[in-house]
Amino acid sequence: MLTISLEKIDFLPPTRVTDDTSVLTLKNLVFEPLLRWDNGSVSPGLFSHWTQAEDGCNWAFHIREGAVFHDGKRCVAEDIISFLNGILDAVDTFGMKWSYARYLKDARISADSDAILCVSNPKPIADIVDIFSEFYICRLDANGRPLLGTGRYRVSDYEPQKNVLLEKTNGASGPDRILALAEKRADMRYEQLRSGYVDAASNLERVDKALDFSLDYQWGKAVNTLSVMYYLNCSKGIFRSPAARLAVNYAVDTQAIAEDIFHGLAVPSATIVSPFHLGAAKANLSPIPFDPEKARRLLGELDTSNDVELRTPTFMPERAPEMSAFVAASLEAVGLKVNVTTQLDRPEYARQIGRKDMGDMAIFDSSPHSTYRILNDKISSATQAVWWQGYDDEETEALIADANMAVEDADREEAYALCLKRLQQNPPWLYLVHPIDVFAARKDLRGLSIDNKGTLNIR
Repeated sequence: MLTISLEKIDFLPPTRVTDDTSVLTLKNLVFEPLLRWDNGSVSPGLFSHWTQAEDGCNWAFHIREGAVFHDGKRCVAEDIISFLNGILDAVDTFGMKWSYARYLKDARISADSDAILCVSNPKPIADIVDIFSEFYICRLDANGRPLLGTGRYRVSDYEPQKNVLLEKTNGASGPDRILALAEKRADMRYEQLRSGYVDAASNLERVDKALDFSLDYQWGKAVNTLSVMYYLNCSKGIFRSPAARLAVNYAVDTQAIAEDIFHGLAVPSATIVSPFHLGAAKANLSPIPFDPEKARRLLGELDTSNDVELRTPTFMPERAPEMSAFVAASLEAVGLKVNVTTQLDRPEYARQIGRKDMGDMAIFDSSPHSTYRILNDKISSATQAVWWQGYDDEETEALIADANMAVEDADREEAYALCLKRLQQNPPWLYLVHPIDVFAARKDLRGLSIDNKGTLNIR
């Protein structure tokens, strides 16, 4: 049996989508995503293959042969339709309607047979593959718990927020059993490994002090797709000016944030997405350089007499107060006057940002691994979705529209690369860093790895 320590043990309701790395680790063992995300592209998951019409409006997804839930029920297209309808009708943890309902509001999702799911849309919808990679199909068990999947492991015992015991299904790879324990504190997860209580521990990047990376253990690291950034209020105040938005990106030494605040476990951001999102490799961007003199020149042409209100929570993103203090000092060093206000209620903070009650700038994290989702949820002035903060640039909007109409993978990659380049030239946000996720394990273990979503993979 393999014993692992995770920050959280939870199986969320079928209508909930999450980027929590502990939850995703469990999901990847017990459930299957419709499609697997792989550094911007997708590969088969529960859908073994798929076809599309040349116009990109009609898609057929084929369920892999032999897909069976852990209670023995065959997985059919109607199961997936029921699952999707539940998500489209649900709200997120902050009480806001999921964006998926907007993406698919004109789509018709139907079963061509038990094994084929069809999606038809009036406009090209190649981004359906990105959306489907976020959905892990599950059903409720006899006790109403969302534990029945089609994955390699079945749940044999489960205490929410405490532990879960998983057993391997016939013919699957990996250890026969996996015991996952919940430990909220990263320092204690590391101590559990050092004491021999567990075989592996995840999210050790969150320990209080710099990790020692002891040679007694094997270590795995991966840059996370999550972007830590500041929303800039593009509707009113100084950040209506593109020059001001560019200036603050020159004013902040993001490499220093990565080294000093994250103890080296982060890399500076270059645009709205990580290096692993679709279009990023093609765009091949470097982070905006730290250049306070250039920031002063850009701000010198603007009215900087009013205070800048910088808003921050105490967590999510991790180390938010420390970053906000650093950024405030950096902006004051180039001539801005900054007031920092702290919101202690994190869910309310998110709701306020969604209502555009954000002051002049507000630290946040952008988690979707879909370039399409980030552009259409957070950047586009055509959709003006919940996380949009007033950014309005005609050139960017035209590029987003072109990307949304692209169908072939190469065309999508090229279209998104153009979007990402433009959004570095005329940034809507203050770009900061992408955290690096870390796990450690016994040196003799084999088959453990970590991906860029922070998922601990076990083979």
